[in-house]
Amino acid sequence: MSEAAPAIETFADGETWAYACAGRLTDAIASAIADTGKAVFAGSGGSTPAPIYRRMASADLDWARVAVTLIDERYVPESSPDSNAALLKQTLLTGPAAAARFVPLFHAAVTVDRAAALATRSLVREGGKLDAVLLGMGEDGHICSMFPESPTLKTLLSPVLRPAVLGVPRGRDGAAPNLERLSINLPFLMTARRVVLALTGAAKRVVFEREAAGDPATRPIAALIAAGASFDVLWTEKA
Repeated sequence: MSEAAPAIETFADGETWAYACAGRLTDAIASAIADTGKAVFAGSGGSTPAPIYRRMASADLDWARVAVTLIDERYVPESSPDSNAALLKQTLLTGPAAAARFVPLFHAAVTVDRAAALATRSLVREGGKLDAVLLGMGEDGHICSMFPESPTLKTLLSPVLRPAVLGVPRGRDGAAPNLERLSINLPFLMTARRVVLALTGAAKRVVFEREAAGDPATRPIAALIAAGASFDVLWTEKA
């Protein structure tokens, strides 16, 4: 029997949406600290999560026990305007949350695949499991850097592999992504304590509903559902 898509939770405005997203994530971090003495949070890039991060940053948590990483990253150093790490440090790792330890996906290695192997090793040292994950979704339906038509998509969506970070090549003939990337795979999302998919805008809601009904072999949202991953979908029309 196929898994059902999670219900879309709707919020009247961007403020209540951001507070709700932040609250789900910080609750999961606090639970992990209470259970194991530590927690690992993985966040997304882009402009959408910034208000969520700002609210998380002021949460009353033992941030010194938290490792912060990314669900994906462009293969660029933090000095680049395309760096997700730079955004995360500017919006989340401030105030009380500055005490958290950042675990980068980018490493200045010879190839993106070598950098991915180093990132996997770093996350394995953190326990190999994510406690709280903030996901976004592109209008093409991608989550993390699981892009349609990417040659790494099948591997990224395989539910039988170990949690890992993989290199994602540039798209060809104008296809996304426009830069090499690093991405966590589906098993990291499947084994996470809590995953929040934060969506804004009418178009993204339509995309989510379409993707949820798609082929799990090629559509990341459908793969997440088919794998039995537990995740919340929080949506507001205007953030």
